[in-house]
Amino acid sequence: MSSSGVLVVEHEAQCPPGWMGEWLAEAGVPLDVRRPYAGDRLPEDLAGHSGMLVLGGSMDAYADEQHPWLTEVKALVRRAAETHVPTLGICLGHQLVAVALGGAVHPNPRGQQIGVLDVGWTEAAADDALLGPLTQARVAVQWNNDVVSVVPPDAVVLARTPADEVQAVRYAPTVWGVQSHPEAGEEIVRSWADSDRDEAVERGVDVDEYVARVAAAREELRSAWRPLATGFAALTEDAVATW
Repeated sequence: MSSSGVLVVEHEAQCPPGWMGEWLAEAGVPLDVRRPYAGDRLPEDLAGHSGMLVLGGSMDAYADEQHPWLTEVKALVRRAAETHVPTLGICLGHQLVAVALGGAVHPNPRGQQIGVLDVGWTEAAADDALLGPLTQARVAVQWNNDVVSVVPPDAVVLARTPADEVQAVRYAPTVWGVQSHPEAGEEIVRSWADSDRDEAVERGVDVDEYVARVAAAREELRSAWRPLATGFAALTEDAVATW
């Protein structure tokens, strides 16, 4: 069976694959990017795909009525877990994975997380097949209102904030989620800042300063988080080899 590469679910134009797409392409991984908000259909299953990458978005993980494809994404996540297709959720994607597999997501009672923030790796992360090589990453780009409040049964938390918010999870043997945005440099973050500027000002957030901090941390972020893409690419190659 030939591979269609990694299925990439993009929820809105302001949340593209970014650096993750760049790094996966450099690793030789074909990307099948679907934009359901623009009319693209999602596949009924993952047959022929070597992996799945679920990106972020401004909607919440329960907004299926307004964004019907979220129901389809959750079904694909469950199928991926059952069939051991390597899957990675980013921010909203991470939250969709949690909900699909029996967890829950709620607004963070401490308020929005925004900034280049510290990553709090757990002891379990060191031995993880995908995120183990990432434990040298000290910081990550965050921009979120919601967090995973209930982790699904049998899932393993791989990173937490000092306040105990979930940052990264292994949801199943081949399914992971990260609350941060390893794909986002200052170009992507600037588009979020521009669209959220009025609300950010009301919250007392200086979005221009935030974008500047992301730009200043660019090389550190790219160096620290590139292994996420290369490791995921290797997992997809292993998946194809078992067909």
